[in-house]
Amino acid sequence: MVEWLFVPAAYLIGSISSAIIICRLMGLPDPREQGSGNPGATNVMRIGGKKAAAITLLGDSLKGLLPVYAANVLGLPAELVAATGLAAFIGHLYPVFFGFKGGKGVATSVGVLLGFFWALGLAFMATWYLVYKLGKISSLSALVASTLSPVFAWFIVGDEAIVAASAVMTVFLLWRHKSNIQRLLAGEESSKAKG
Repeated sequence: MVEWLFVPAAYLIGSISSAIIICRLMGLPDPREQGSGNPGATNVMRIGGKKAAAITLLGDSLKGLLPVYAANVLGLPAELVAATGLAAFIGHLYPVFFGFKGGKGVATSVGVLLGFFWALGLAFMATWYLVYKLGKISSLSALVASTLSPVFAWFIVGDEAIVAASAVMTVFLLWRHKSNIQRLLAGEESSKAKG
């Protein structure tokens, strides 16, 4: 039973908003009230520059990685590792500490995938990079990499629980990017589009 405490603990860790905290520490405007209103690294870069965005990106990734890594180190069952990663990801999207209004989840999902297995996270990042180099559209890169992540999970890890968790994250990421998808379909999305 103690093992299942990893799930709520991961959710609470995921609920810590790197964007909001970094902006407060650096004297920047609240990312929920500036730019796109999204508390994520892209919006932080828009209002605070690359340094603030990089720190936010690292923080969001670590809160996905660390709970999953700890679960793996302790040898918890794959189902519990998958649930831990999913809880951290959901915490980022719907943080209890910030009115359940969080970011879109790309960086945190990368951290979770790295925690599941390093090659899985690298496959996501390599796909993101390749698509971005071709199209220069960050949201498109995230959508393609996320859509392929359950496929990567199947071939790289092969565990059903990990594949299922990856698929659930993909569904949430697509939902959270619905406005970006609409702009992509309309030909209005760009590298500087709101995110």
